[in-house]
Amino acid sequence: MSTSTDTVNSLTHEGTSRTGKAAGLTLHYHEAGPGAPDAPVVIMLHGGGPGASGWSNFGRNLPVFARHFRTLLIDQPCYGASDKPELTKDFFSYAADAVAALMDELAIPQAHFVGNSLGGGTATRMALDHPDKVGKLLLMGPGGISVNLFAPDPTEGIKKLFAFNGSGEPTRAMMRDFLTTLAYDASIVTDAFVEERYAQAVDPEAKLGNDRMAASFAKWPADTMLWREAHRITAPTLLTWGREDRVNPLDGALVALKTIPDARLHVFPHCGHWAQTERFDEFNRLAIGFFGH
Repeated sequence: MSTSTDTVNSLTHEGTSRTGKAAGLTLHYHEAGPGAPDAPVVIMLHGGGPGASGWSNFGRNLPVFARHFRTLLIDQPCYGASDKPELTKDFFSYAADAVAALMDELAIPQAHFVGNSLGGGTATRMALDHPDKVGKLLLMGPGGISVNLFAPDPTEGIKKLFAFNGSGEPTRAMMRDFLTTLAYDASIVTDAFVEERYAQAVDPEAKLGNDRMAASFAKWPADTMLWREAHRITAPTLLTWGREDRVNPLDGALVALKTIPDARLHVFPHCGHWAQTERFDEFNRLAIGFFGH
């Protein structure tokens, strides 16, 4: 794979789209990066809101990261264009096993991980169950490892997520209501963005995947409480949080910060659940610097 500067600047959804086999599944991902075979690898794992995918979470960041790393944006099982199987264990464990299998298929012995929200739980489970495959760990308002010490639970964002997913006929207004809780600046939730996410979310296959993901949390709730195992994480870990996060609030970082042996915390002011979008330049510099040293 060779990616020149000009090519990186013009990366497209279609041009970076790939599929691979992983533990009996077909996983879809986007890939770009330097041509050197020994280039360091970064894997980005998206959040779990309706209509989420690797590209919807990190498509804008891909060109920046691809200048430095072989970068993969993976659609987790049950999301995007990846398979939507019935899960045989909790989502975090199932998805981590699938990502590990895809790494084997692609001959990637180790990668740095960025995990946002639901993807933060999967990345954490990767560090716990497949530690040799994880170099450094960057978690963004992660699920599973976050424990709300002061904020009410469920949070405002989670309530609106449940309202959308639990509706027999979810509306565009419900999608806008949910997406707005993810942002500090509501102006980034444009009509086009709402329409894009809504169309993806109401697709029958996407609804099936979401239902199967949610069912795994109900069936194996104890296995999703990753904070109980955080002391076993050996990877250098950067916890990142938007100060105004209304999905996984900032106080949720404190147990992880205290428990993970090699953890540090960066807080983005004037930022909600989408640091990679709302604090685009700062997030990119922070992550690239962390992975590059």
